[in-house]
Amino acid sequence: MTRNKFRGLTVFGLLAVFAAFSLAATMTMNGTISDSMCGVSHAKMIAGHPNMTDKDCTQACIKGGAKYVFVSNGKVYQITNQNFADLSKNAGEPIALTGDMTGDTVTVSKIVAEQKK
Repeated sequence: MTRNKFRGLTVFGLLAVFAAFSLAATMTMNGTISDSMCGVSHAKMIAGHPNMTDKDCTQACIKGGAKYVFVSNGKVYQITNQNFADLSKNAGEPIALTGDMTGDTVTVSKIVAEQKK
């Protein structure tokens, strides 16, 4: 490979890496922490267990092998950092989530519980 081709490929590779990092945007969105089995709605599970809350359902699904997800305006976002400390505590509750969004994934950096009305 010639030296110019190698330089060109190196520059192209670096630009691709920088572009990938620039696509992630730190955002704050309102929504809820749910699970990958139920996603947007816990209705089917709760219908069979009338005393179960969204929080109970999410925690049961997580124990069953599901992953935490963030739901905002009917859209489900995969959470990359599943070990984030506040996920379990805020499951099923209205929250404001701050994190780096890339497509349909989010890396959570902060969760604030919304004030109960």
